[in-house]
Parts: sequence; structure tokens; C-alpha cells
Amino acid sequence: MTSVLKILLGVYCCFGSFIAIAQPKRIISLSGSITETVAALGFEKQIVAVDMTSAYPSSIATLPKASKGRGLSAEGLLSFMPNLLLAPKGAVSKELEYQLSSAGVRVVQLDQDYSLAGTATFIKAIGAALGVPQKGRQLAAENQQSVKQIQNTLHKSNPLPKVLFIYARGTGTMLVAGKKTSIDGMVDLAGGKNAVTSFEGFKPYTAESLARANPDVILMFDFGYKSLGGASDILKMPGIAQTPAGKNGRIVQMESTLLNNFSLRLPQAIKQLNQRIYGYD
Repeated sequence: MTSVLKILLGVYCCFGSFIAIAQPKRIISLSGSITETVAALGFEKQIVAVDMTSAYPSSIATLPKASKGRGLSAEGLLSFMPNLLLAPKGAVSKELEYQLSSAGVRVVQLDQDYSLAGTATFIKAIGAALGVPQKGRQLAAENQQSVKQIQNTLHKSNPLPKVLFIYARGTGTMLVAGKKTSIDGMVDLAGGKNAVTSFEGFKPYTAESLARANPDVILMFDFGYKSLGGASDILKMPGIAQTPAGKNGRIVQMESTLLNNFSLRLPQAIKQLNQRIYGYD
């Protein structure tokens, strides 16, 4: 344990109860979906640091980052004097959670199921963690109602178009999304069908996987689309032009934090993805 961490732990051990009573919650959020939900529940001003995926609402962009790509550390997190840390399940190691808990910081790790019901559970869990369970339940119910209203307006075809999601950071890093991913769940809610059904999670992109998927639409995050040079360059990649997506120029993109959203902006994400899949405004 470093001397800095020892000092921070000492401060919390001596004054932790006083801080918890005298100051409002000081929250660190380590997920864009968590951050926007915390803000919607009325706690935006209590957020003192966020992760790199937290960009909504726009005012969040000015907040300090809890991590800058070097991983999480107790020293770095405690420097923000938090009372509560909210993170996706598995994002905080047991050792780090112990260090934070020993310093008086409540750590809540949230599981997220990429479905409509899972989104409601997620929102309610954040409300409970913030001490406003009733407000969480109300917000979850409103969100579910909005999704159902949006789904009544979606374009759909029979059979559903097959959508292949490619995660890219240049040609050196390319992965395709299988079952039980956020993309798989979002495509399903938006009236499409994941073109990959043979595995779960993400696997490296290959020409063989592309041929097996034979997608009607190729979907990418906005930054991945740009990293490959846009639609004209993507169509030149081996095998792309031979797929229905390539033949019809159906290479589409969406802003990453919206496409990956299973929280309050889920209705907006579903609507926009449906527009991308079916090619209408």
C-alpha cells in the first residue's frame, strides 16, 4: 500500500462518518448508462468523476475522468473524496472494492441484462443505490412505456434483415458481435436479426465469418466507421462487396454511446437503429 493511499485511508477512517453526514453524496460513475440515469434521478450535481464512456447529458463532458486508460486505482478514486461508486458488474476488482470500502466508500456494482426488462431492473437498481427507490421505479416505468410506444411505430419486414455489427479501431482491431451482447439485444429490439448466431460475445472478424453471416446490413460505431475510411473503403474489404449489405451499399453507423445504451435513451436508440436498418428518415 502506497503512502498516499495510507494517508487517504486515514483521512476517511477519522472523518468518514462526518463527511457522509455533512456533505451531499459525492458519486463516481463508471458507465455512460449509469451516469445518465444518475443525472435523470436528480443527482447530476453530486457526480464528481466519470469514466470515458460518460458523455450524456452534455454537461457531463466537463467532469474529471476517474480513469484515463491506465486502469482504476484506490489513490485515484479516493482523490475525488467519493461517498458512492457505481460501476458495471466486474469493473471493480475485489481488492479495489475492499480498499474503497475500508475507506468508507460504498461500492455498488450493477449487472445489466440487455433487454427491455433488464433495462427496467437496471434503472430501479440505481434508484435504490441512490436512496430514491420510488423515483427509480417511476423512471423505469416511464422508460418502459416510451419503448413500447416507439416499438409500435417501427418498420419491420418478414424475414427480418440480418445485421452484422463490426467493432473496429482501424483494420488492426476488428471484432464481430455474437449473441448475448448489447448489440445483439439492441438489434432485436429495433426490428432486426443478429447475423451471427453461432457464438456469444465478440470474436475476431474474418472473411470466413463475414461469408457465414452474409448480412443485409453492416452496422458500426461512428468511430469504427471513420477508422476504416467510411463506406467506400469498407466496401473494398475482402468479401464485403459480395454480401447483400455490400451489393446494396447498406453500411451504416451510429454514435457509440447511443447504440450501446440500455438506459433512459433506449427508446431513442431503438428508433434510430430501426431507421438505419431499414433506410428511412
